[in-house]
Amino acid sequence: MSTTATDRGPLAVLERLRDAINAHDLDAMVACFADDFRGETPTFPDNSFVGNEPVRENWSRILARVRDLHYEILRAVVDRDTVWAEIEQTGTDTDGTPHHLRGVVIHQVDGDVMTHNRLYVTPVLGGKPGIVTK
Repeated sequence: MSTTATDRGPLAVLERLRDAINAHDLDAMVACFADDFRGETPTFPDNSFVGNEPVRENWSRILARVRDLHYEILRAVVDRDTVWAEIEQTGTDTDGTPHHLRGVVIHQVDGDVMTHNRLYVTPVLGGKPGIVTK
């Protein structure tokens, strides 16, 4: 999805976040999140948090570790104040290993900020899948 954040609404907020991530602009990234933002990771519940300061801390660490970080919105669907998005994050860690994440994030938006999300994103692993495909 190669759109730019020109429209208003939930998708525009996500596109603004994507543009800030790709520009490695930490302040612009944090500005996409409400002060009382709630981040949920249902598959790792202990990683859930409240507030945009943990957003700053997390992205600060990621940007320091993956200096060529690129974030892409592969697909997105808007339902009122919610954006369901399949995303991909790529780059190279400072130790030379590939950084490749993919998954779905469900973003709830109020006005021009994200107020809540549910993150289902994991590393992309090579090799054969552990499930039967035929």
